[in-house]
Amino acid sequence: MTSTVQEILQAVCDASREMVAQGLNRGASGNLSVRCAEGFWVTPSGVDSTDLYPEQMVLMSLAGEVLRGRRPSSEWRFHRDIYVARPEFNAVVHAHSPFATSLSCLREEIPPFHYMIAMAGGDTIRCADYALFGTQALSDAVLQAMTNRKACIMANHGMIAAGDSLKAAMGLAVEVESLSEQYWRVRQLGRPVLLSAQEMNEVMLQFQGYGRNAEKNTNHD
Repeated sequence: MTSTVQEILQAVCDASREMVAQGLNRGASGNLSVRCAEGFWVTPSGVDSTDLYPEQMVLMSLAGEVLRGRRPSSEWRFHRDIYVARPEFNAVVHAHSPFATSLSCLREEIPPFHYMIAMAGGDTIRCADYALFGTQALSDAVLQAMTNRKACIMANHGMIAAGDSLKAAMGLAVEVESLSEQYWRVRQLGRPVLLSAQEMNEVMLQFQGYGRNAEKNTNHD
């Protein structure tokens, strides 16, 4: 194992612990992966996030074969299928975070109640249809929900966020959980006034240049 690979796997282990610290996961729930030349590295099955270390990570090919390690997360299929279908993604985060999971049990998408919904790639955060965990049916449902999106919630299950880096995927997962909490809270008060399609298009146009050109000084805080 080269030092570069070791550093990558340590970053995944650190991110797994950070998910617990951020309240996104507890115990052995949830999983993470990162793309690599051979396919992808994914967290193992049944290992508590606080006990995870680099040597336990599982290397898999995009054909679904285990190349190194023992038993991968039972959810490895949607990690693999996302990498195959979406070459722009290099990391995938799956969480059973409390607010996103609560909303997923309604089996409804999260509508444009707040402009930051656009961070997930569109004007809604879709809810993938329910299917048994670890199955190809679930992976197919996730891919459909993530069409032109970077994240989705999963019916009666949790959420997924992807990005061009582990840092980006983690950041988006935190954002989705934050938005889920906000939407959960506003639903206690009533029905929010939603942003229009035109208003969300304007937001997404602004986000296209965010962080790419410091001279524009785009600010969405």
